[in-house]
Amino acid sequence: MSIKLSEGKLKTDQHIPPIAGMIFAVFMAAAVLGALLMDGKAADGWISAYVLVMILIGTIFMFALKVASQWEKAVILRLGKFIGLRGPGLFWIVPLIDGIPSWVDHRVMVTPFAAEKTLTKDTVPVDVDAVLFWVVWDAEKAALEVEDYRSAIAWAAQTALRDIIGRMMLADILIGRSAIDEELQRIIDERTTPWGVTVQSVEIRDIVIPQDLEDAMSRQAQAERERQSRIILGESEEQIAHSFARASESYVNNPTALHLRAMNMLFEGLKEKGALVIVPSSAVDTMNLGGMSGMVSLAQNNMPKESK
Repeated sequence: MSIKLSEGKLKTDQHIPPIAGMIFAVFMAAAVLGALLMDGKAADGWISAYVLVMILIGTIFMFALKVASQWEKAVILRLGKFIGLRGPGLFWIVPLIDGIPSWVDHRVMVTPFAAEKTLTKDTVPVDVDAVLFWVVWDAEKAALEVEDYRSAIAWAAQTALRDIIGRMMLADILIGRSAIDEELQRIIDERTTPWGVTVQSVEIRDIVIPQDLEDAMSRQAQAERERQSRIILGESEEQIAHSFARASESYVNNPTALHLRAMNMLFEGLKEKGALVIVPSSAVDTMNLGGMSGMVSLAQNNMPKESK
């Protein structure tokens, strides 16, 4: 079981800003230039003292001047006691007295986390990957209330995810991702609010189930589709039967219409070349179809033959 952190450990140190290095270089140059100008005009002790003072002032400026980026807040401790936040921009600290234990980033952070081989309520092991979007709204609480808020947030998110999975059935997990996202956001936000952190959203990326179970679910879905298709086919046959029943009611008291319909069907079948139509003898006798078929054949024989 592992947790991926977005940016690793807390940022506990800041590089010396370029402007501080430039100021230090200016004081060093002034020390050297002053020593050269005073050479022969002052005692060696005064020259040494001047050089040391310039170096000391340059060193103080170099370590006292700090720069925080637009998205950062520097946590200032004076002799171990919190005195405030600094930044963004240029600010000063007292060297050897003030310290900056951490720099707090106020941008939206992304933390991926996962729950591996977690049993659902119906004892199915699943692997779930998710992404957490969060932001620090109170840098003081984030620095003072928890040792490493990044790791704490990641562990809290994973614990909440495993807890939710253990309380849900597999089917509910597969079809209810949005509900899991909302529940995760609520639980994690409750845990991280005392740390000065708010959760903006949680998104489930992937849910992996065992391969055997996936194959069984695929066969079940295929059988369900087959059942639905048979039901639809049966309903179609039932509708067709009702349609024929209504048609028969129209013909039962109107034999002339029935004869006309029969002759039309016979004509449509006989006019195709090479068509073979089998008509029951009872239909020939009762509907006088024999005469009709003879008339059709005679008409076909008397038609002018097509030129080849």
